This record gives sequence, structure tokens and C-alpha cells, in this order.
Amino acid sequence: MPRAIWKGSLAFGLVNVPIELHTAVRDSRPRFRMLHRQDESPIEYQRVCRSDGKPVAWEDLVKGYEYAKGQFVVLTKDDFETAALEKSRTIEILEFVNGEEIDDRYFEQPYYLAPAKGAERAYAVLREALRKSGYVGVSRFIMRETQHLAALEVVDDALMLTMMRFAEELVDTAPLSLPDKSIVRDKELDMAEKLVGSLAGDWQPEKYKDEYRENLMRVIEAKIKGKRPNLKEEKAGPGRAEVVDLMERLRQSLKLSQPRGTRRAASATKTAKAAPKTATKKKRSRRAA
Repeated sequence: MPRAIWKGSLAFGLVNVPIELHTAVRDSRPRFRMLHRQDESPIEYQRVCRSDGKPVAWEDLVKGYEYAKGQFVVLTKDDFETAALEKSRTIEILEFVNGEEIDDRYFEQPYYLAPAKGAERAYAVLREALRKSGYVGVSRFIMRETQHLAALEVVDDALMLTMMRFAEELVDTAPLSLPDKSIVRDKELDMAEKLVGSLAGDWQPEKYKDEYRENLMRVIEAKIKGKRPNLKEEKAGPGRAEVVDLMERLRQSLKLSQPRGTRRAASATKTAKAAPKTATKKKRSRRAA
């Protein structure tokens, strides 16, 4: 069993489910150390005082908030404790909402929740209730002295807790200079829809590979063995060019995408034409099937 990174409980209503938090994703890219060019010795980093240039020990460090340029207010441990909320190890489910209504920009890091010993039945009951209802549990909890907003969902046979951003953390699109849909021509839109349909497919994440990582590992392994790396050659695609005739570019792109998606494109076009014009695009659901 993987080692839990946090232990606590899930609470909804009067039900309390002891759980363990486990990582759900991993960084698979190679990590590098900075070395001295002359002898390839690892470089160490020190905390140096800017005023006297001398190293500072951990016990001599304090935390400061820069409220103006070069002006700091120092916060002590007592200050942080004063601001901190109740130190609870409970993931409190505040409410259940339709997952399709949550903007994907709110989601951050996912974690798996596993039941603590003796909590299997309560865990399974909550999981199946979430699965059947299709709801997402909006939760709140404290970890590492920080309050987090999180979404509770079902993935396979696991409960997944995804850290969420608070509303004030999202950047509004209003300041951006974005084109209005009125400049879109019907023929261009029709051609673009056909191109989208020709490239449509089922979501199969395993078929997308990190080719840069694979090539990088080949380079590393070859250098270890003192050989030349055998790298995958990238297929040359169409060169980038200024879009002068959008229709012609769309037509060429559609031609290149066939015949792989011909039938799918025809079906998508037929469906699009049959759909009522008043229909709106449904938000992508993050719920597990």
C-alpha cells in the first residue's frame, strides 16, 4: 500500500469516514542537478543576506510581507496562528453540485482518497452514492496550515479529491482583445466544422506520448554508454504562413485530414445541421462515467 501523505476524515451530514490522502499524478520527466562545469561537482545553494553577503542559518530566518517597495512587515509564528482557522483534519463536504457547471479553470492537483482500516463500508456507500447521483462534492479542509477548496468525485473505484482555485484566483477574459463572432463568415465556419469533424475521435489518453521526454531519455542513455542517440524523427508538417486566404487554408487542411475522418465528418455535419439553432454548447463534464 502506498504511503499516505495526509490522514483525516471525510464528513458529510453526521457521517464521518476516516480516509488517507494519496498522490494521483506523478512527474515523469527527468530531473537535473546544476554542476560545476570544470569538475562536474554538484552546486549547493545558500541563503545569503543581501546587505552583508553572508549566509544565514534557518533559525535566523523570519517571514516578511512586502507591503511597499523595500518595506516589510515581519510575521511571527503567533501571527500565523492568530490568522489560522481551526486545525481540523476533516474534509468537510459543504454541498453537492452538478459537475458540468464547474469551470475547468478551477481545478488543480488531484489526489486519491483511500479508506482507513474499518471505514471500508462507509467509504463504499459514499462512493456509490456519488457515482449514482453524478454530483461533485464541494469540500473544504486544512492541510499544511493552508485552507483548500476541493472537489470530491468518483474515478473507477476510488474517491478523487481535486484541489480547486478560489474564484478570486481566476483572471477575467474581459481585458483581452478578442474578436466578435459577427466577423465569422458562414462558408468559413462550415468548412471549419467539417475540418473539426474530420479530426474528431474518441478520447484515448494512452495514445498521446511525451515524445520530448522519450528523446531526452534516449540522449541520456546514449551519453551514459558513450554512443550517439537514436532519436525519433519528427514528421515535417506544413510550414507556418500568414493566413491570407482563410478558405483556401481550410480547404487544404480538410484535404490533408481525409480519408481518415471522412465518414465521421459527414456524420458530424449532418448532426450539426439537424440540431436546433437555439441549442447551446454543453460544458464538458469532468465526472467519472
